Amino acid sequence: MYKLARHVRFSVNPFLDEQSVGANSYSARPCGEGLCLYFGLWVELSGPVDPDTGFVINVVDVDRAVRQHVVPVFVERIKQRYGRAEFMPLSELCELLRVCWPILAGCFTPTTPTTPTTPITPTTPITLTRLSLELNPARRLTIDSEDCEMAQFSEKFDFAAMHTLWNDKFSDEKNLEVFGKCANPAGHGHNYVVEVTVQYPTDAEPGGIGRFQHVVDKEVIRIVDHKNLNVDVPGLEKTIPTMENIARFVWDRLYGRFGGQRLLEVTIWETDKACCTYRGP
Repeated sequence: MYKLARHVRFSVNPFLDEQSVGANSYSARPCGEGLCLYFGLWVELSGPVDPDTGFVINVVDVDRAVRQHVVPVFVERIKQRYGRAEFMPLSELCELLRVCWPILAGCFTPTTPTTPTTPITPTTPITLTRLSLELNPARRLTIDSEDCEMAQFSEKFDFAAMHTLWNDKFSDEKNLEVFGKCANPAGHGHNYVVEVTVQYPTDAEPGGIGRFQHVVDKEVIRIVDHKNLNVDVPGLEKTIPTMENIARFVWDRLYGRFGGQRLLEVTIWETDKACCTYRGP
């Protein structure tokens, strides 16, 4: 079984009668006129590969399904809220994802030949396994089923730090063999990104985004930012500050700090090509 994920970007202007489609799906489609709201929807599907096409499903068809069936639901709900000048909490966005789940899942069920309102016709069963709504480049809201009781809220933070990868139990030659150029005795630096994900009931709010940010800032960012991780950070000075050990360190600092939210996982990126995720017991 394969898992396939597709990122579909769209923008909504709540004050216009018609949404401008535009022609650049890499940015957003609908494109959004003037000052508008941007969304990115990650659609995760699982299923076998079609031997005739080599696809689980053509990602173009995923785009079409989202824009034809999901975007109008978002447009209608957002325009209603803005028209009444009402606050739209995360719990309502989560409920909106749950409303869209069966609509979108129905697009990936084997069917008879297409009609104008049936955009795709997979020949084998394809299962919708996750919807993740990107609210901005650093923030996501995720559900894993239509009737899920728990949602996931994720946000990324950044910090700059230096470290040296070195084990005193090894010889100099062994350290160079294991850690390569990262074994430089003078150390080296990274612009790290840490993503913190918490889990909470879908019908509740995650305790306030501002409070969530203050917890991560106080317990992690202020501790590690612009520091030498080998010598300046209590809890890391007796270990080798790899991505793996930093992720566990962040987990230990944050576990139990979010009230009614359960810490689900911590991901550390050293670069945009390398990351490590830790989930505690």
